[in-house]
Amino acid sequence: MPAQDQPTRLPKHMRSIDDSRFGYDEARHLLWRAGFGGTPDQINTLASWGPQRAVEHIVEYDSIPYESPDATLFDSQIIRPYTEEEQRIIRQARQSRDEETVARFRLMQQQSQRDDRRQVRRIQHWWVTRLIESPRPLEEKLTLFWHGHFATSYRTIENSFHMFQQNQLFRKHASGNFAELLYQIIRDPAMLAYLDNNDSRVGRPNENLARELMELFSLGVGNYTERDIKEGARALTGYSFNDDSFVFNENNHDKGSKNILGQSGRLDGDDFVTAILEQRACSRFICTKLYRYFVAQVPFNWRDIPSDQRAFIDQMASTLLRSKYDLQPVLTKLFLSEHFYAPSVMNEQVKSPVELVVGAVRSLHTPVRDLNILTEALDLMGQNLMFPPSVKGWDGGRSWVNTSTFFVRQNILAFLLTGKKPVGYDALADQQEYKSEELLSWLRETDPSAARDPARVTDYLLRLTLGSAPPRASATLEDFIHDHGDNLERGMLTALLLIITAMPEYQLC
Repeated sequence: MPAQDQPTRLPKHMRSIDDSRFGYDEARHLLWRAGFGGTPDQINTLASWGPQRAVEHIVEYDSIPYESPDATLFDSQIIRPYTEEEQRIIRQARQSRDEETVARFRLMQQQSQRDDRRQVRRIQHWWVTRLIESPRPLEEKLTLFWHGHFATSYRTIENSFHMFQQNQLFRKHASGNFAELLYQIIRDPAMLAYLDNNDSRVGRPNENLARELMELFSLGVGNYTERDIKEGARALTGYSFNDDSFVFNENNHDKGSKNILGQSGRLDGDDFVTAILEQRACSRFICTKLYRYFVAQVPFNWRDIPSDQRAFIDQMASTLLRSKYDLQPVLTKLFLSEHFYAPSVMNEQVKSPVELVVGAVRSLHTPVRDLNILTEALDLMGQNLMFPPSVKGWDGGRSWVNTSTFFVRQNILAFLLTGKKPVGYDALADQQEYKSEELLSWLRETDPSAARDPARVTDYLLRLTLGSAPPRASATLEDFIHDHGDNLERGMLTALLLIITAMPEYQLC
């Protein structure tokens, strides 16, 4: 056959995974990276479906029934502006030096702040519950991604309902259109308050939102100028909110001509966002963030990314542009790619605290036990939901694990498996007994003799929990079983899981 007639094999970054190469390990990898892990039944179901149907099921989650959060789920009026009558009373009290009335309003405000801090804790519990229970794990995984990307902290804005509203916004656009999400984020009360844009006005523009909109949210360092920031800040003047709703204060808006990223005219916030979206750097930046979240940590600087990974991200960016910033085609391409299932990618990502806790409950079916303890553990491990450390969000990767967080990681897994705390014992532990033997149900149904064989059971548990069965780990577990009379009853399985979840390899997915 002449050379020009020979079929050419596509570069690895462009190939889709073959059906023949999509088995248990690949299905498990998909469930962890596109969600928070899966049970043996879920892994085997996806493996039997093949990559196309499995990815479609995960990415096109709108077809899976699940109630959207109710806007009235939490109290919107704990933190609210004073009514005109209240403003009149306070103004009058200050003028007449009526300290008793002023003090009464101050006490009311302090009580509201205490109530609001309690509500943000309830919102944390609600979201952790949803992360655990949702049949649409990618929706929640992406909501978490956007929470870290458009990082906003309750500690700064001190309005729990605004944090809930923002969480709703991220969920609504989780796998939708990034352009639409960017137009909405400049109208989000939590973001406007967090970056001080609610006080930005003509003649006194605040540059915080304009800077972060380009540096952290859409373009990355080096793809804009200081002039773009100043002009962008002018475009965003008048973008504010009243109570829980966006307000455009036209009298505070700079109506003069501006030049942003090569676009000129009497530009407003929407024009600013449009100018951003027209930059090739935008699609590359967002796809780099998605790649770091779902695949592997790479540098943010485009030129510093290894060539094969850069080529793959560039393909993702081209897909994003062709879809006019719709995210589903990009995610589908990513999760179907051969690159996503490369040995250098699988079992190499450090689990975030949320992935660790939620993933343990979802994959091992442990009891939830106590949401207070779970949220406190997330905080101690460095991922306090609704409280990202800065506008940059969480660094992720290896920063999740150090000597202090590793200790908490082991303890929270022991708590989920047994109910034991570092000090004391959960009083409800006996009522919430972990039925670890349920993990063997699939093995018993397919091969009853294997469920009685210590070597087969340890291999089964290790592949479920670690994604592989390292010889050292297998030998450790088999020796432990032998030393305890080769008994594979419920208590033994829980003991084996305690050993496995304390292994360094369990911190990876």
